[in-house]
Amino acid sequence: MKQPWIETPLVYSVELSKLAGCQIWLKLDNLQPAGSFKSRGIGNVVRTHAQASLDSASSPRPHFFSSSGGNAGLACVTAATTLGYPSSVIVPMSTKPHMIELLKLAGASEVVQKGATWFEADTYLRETVLPAHPEGVYIHPFDNPIVWTGAATIVQEIDQHLGRPADVIVCSVGGGGLFCGIMQGVQDSPTRVIAVETLGAESLHQAVKAGELVTLPGITSLATSLGATRVCAKAFEHARDDPRVSSVVVTDAQAVKACMRFADEERMLVEPACGATLAIAYEGRLKDLIPDLKRETVVVLEVCGGKNVSLQHLQDWKETFGGP
Repeated sequence: MKQPWIETPLVYSVELSKLAGCQIWLKLDNLQPAGSFKSRGIGNVVRTHAQASLDSASSPRPHFFSSSGGNAGLACVTAATTLGYPSSVIVPMSTKPHMIELLKLAGASEVVQKGATWFEADTYLRETVLPAHPEGVYIHPFDNPIVWTGAATIVQEIDQHLGRPADVIVCSVGGGGLFCGIMQGVQDSPTRVIAVETLGAESLHQAVKAGELVTLPGITSLATSLGATRVCAKAFEHARDDPRVSSVVVTDAQAVKACMRFADEERMLVEPACGATLAIAYEGRLKDLIPDLKRETVVVLEVCGGKNVSLQHLQDWKETFGGP
């Protein structure tokens, strides 16, 4: 069955390499069909269920349901449409009209607004919508081993392109799907992983500090794509138990300024959720996080992308936080 995600470029950044004092490579998952890394993990879930239905004559033709009005929902719809299957998305009332329009343009059969938060929208989907649709397949945005396996293809592509494992991979963490996938990909290598969150959405960092899973009282960060009040248990286990992992927090201002510099220097727009990863390089944090950092050290920044960004967003952020 067709793969609903693509192999993305791994590009050397001259500007960031000079700034960071090492070799900085950019893994451009902002170029995925749905505009973010979510195409890999959620695309893998959609593809897996679609293939299973074809292999079983008794299985109903699946209809995919997502409760995310952001990048996960868009990845679900894009993958389902690519493979020729219907999809519906339940979004909270706070979802912007722009994102609803993107979901419809991507091919969603239906976009329903329900509840004040993602949790309420997800509860409505699981308790009310899915019971009425026996053919329905529930797509969780991050807590699914099939999602992690899809995200692990990032590391496979990096290793293949470089001809060896990267020394360090830096990635943003929301619910933990991307992080778990990268940890799965590096399980047989010495690659270190820097897991980055924004202040106000740092559920993984708080869990590591507490030594147990923590549920944040709410999300106050601008980087709403990182807005999981509680990371999946597997992400916490990786961060707690694996000495190769560093959990790091940046501010919204640092993430936004990284987005603006990235737009100026690399000519690409990304969300603050992705800017969090870029900020580690732009803010000069790598030398503190990697004590043995050398000119030849290979650091890959996972440019996770995201559709919640525009030129107007950049202008608004510049007025709020100031320029680079």
